[in-house]
Amino acid sequence: PDPRIFLLNGYIPSDRDLIVNNTLIPILCSPEQIARFRESIPSHPCALQIDNGMNRLGLKPLELASIFPILPNLNIQLILGHLSCSDDTLSPFNPAQLATFHTLTALLALYPRSLAATGGILLGAPYHFALTRPGIGLFGGQPFAQAKPVVSLTAPILQIRDVLPGESIGYGASFTATQSMKIATIAAGYADGLPRSLSGNSNFYANAIPCPLIGRVSMDLVTVDVTHVPQVPGNIEILGPNHSIDQLAADAGTIGYEILTSLGTRYERIYKGG
Repeated sequence: PDPRIFLLNGYIPSDRDLIVNNTLIPILCSPEQIARFRESIPSHPCALQIDNGMNRLGLKPLELASIFPILPNLNIQLILGHLSCSDDTLSPFNPAQLATFHTLTALLALYPRSLAATGGILLGAPYHFALTRPGIGLFGGQPFAQAKPVVSLTAPILQIRDVLPGESIGYGASFTATQSMKIATIAAGYADGLPRSLSGNSNFYANAIPCPLIGRVSMDLVTVDVTHVPQVPGNIEILGPNHSIDQLAADAGTIGYEILTSLGTRYERIYKGG
């Protein structure tokens, strides 16, 4: 295992064997976590998170000062912080939180430091320190607008049916046909990470032709209009060249992070390259 895999959830004693057996590096976020860690696996590598203004995780200034005497007894691999508004390049929080991080870590400069995830990387070299933490940018998502999308997602068409004017489709009869239509039922739904908010608000693609979602997204199925598709393929594109992570997210009223992390376990995953 890579000895520089960091475990982001802090230190919980029940994680001890997981951490030791897989050479994971827990990121300690509070004096209480540090105390538990020192009692359990004191010589194991660890990292410290500093709260430089996000107020989510990390040591506040007085907490950091309180643990200074024991720092030489810890096998610290990294000191890290986090930016709350890095996706907004003009936000005044960015330079303010950078300055706070510098101040809080001034006496810790002998340790490698890290502040920037994808958005922070794009803010420039002053935010990079010794190590950066690209996440969504690796998958081609915002805020890295120039990134190459690397995720594609297709689902099989289970059935194509003719719908007559006046007939309704799906739960709640939320869509009623005003003309004769061909409707394709797709084997994917909210159990697979497709938000119900996509209902009537997005397109999937058949041979690069947009096919509107009609009716409600249900647990395992969604229906799309393929009336205008000359030759309907066996699979429909949900994510891919015609429909990016962020476009699908915008249709659902969310962000690309939520789309990617919600994709369920029922998809067959195929990894290419690397």
